[in-house]
Amino acid sequence: MWILRGAAKKTKAPIWRDLERRVSGPRSNKSEVNLGTLAQVTKANEIVMVPGKLLGTGSIGHRLTVCAFSISESAARKLGQVGGKVITLEDLTKKYPEGKGVRIIG
Repeated sequence: MWILRGAAKKTKAPIWRDLERRVSGPRSNKSEVNLGTLAQVTKANEIVMVPGKLLGTGSIGHRLTVCAFSISESAARKLGQVGGKVITLEDLTKKYPEGKGVRIIG
């Protein structure tokens, strides 16, 4: 992931190195997280990074900003219904260059 490597070199923030390490291996290392799980472990208005796929199983009742390598259509729709948003990895590293406030779940 060249975006993560560039962000890690530029800002020296450990979060980007950690994410790069997590996703640089085989596909089986990538996480699959259900939306219902995110609802249980997060609070409203948090910024969440899922190093894998976000699935639409379950429901969510609060707003989140989510970045994932892959997001199912149902997960994106359910996030949109509660006012949440999905952002790209590039947008995440630009908006939060130091990684402050970003939680890795998965």
